[in-house]
Amino acid sequence: MPSSSPLALIILSAALLSGCSYLKYPDIHKVTVQQGNIVNQEMVDQLRPGMTRSQVRYIFGTPLLMDTFDQDRWDYYYGIKPPGRTETRERITVFFEGNTLTHFSGDYLPTSLQTTEADDAVTAEALPSSSELETAALKTTELTPTE
Repeated sequence: MPSSSPLALIILSAALLSGCSYLKYPDIHKVTVQQGNIVNQEMVDQLRPGMTRSQVRYIFGTPLLMDTFDQDRWDYYYGIKPPGRTETRERITVFFEGNTLTHFSGDYLPTSLQTTEADDAVTAEALPSSSELETAALKTTELTPTE
């Protein structure tokens, strides 16, 4: 009769090894994962309409995405995932006309364009309502002579 101890040893070792995946070992070290181009407020503050592509590339680096069909659009993305925290994503899109920067959009605004809530309240009060605009348009059409 053949001995069943090697077969039992194989079955027992397979059960023990498969059970190791259910054990949670303490995490000794997890790596912070960074992807893309770093985008920050200081970089955005350096952008000015009229800059060349090489000047923008000097500030931001090579874009992460360059559209094959639209060469006048560059996309910069940055994501960071610290261990135990949620992922942070930032993006900025830069638009060119030929070799000249026309405008950009994304998660950051230039510091000169950022306003406080008090500035927004003053601006909102100073804007005319739509009815005031319509009456002003009617008055200007009434003043123009017709031939």
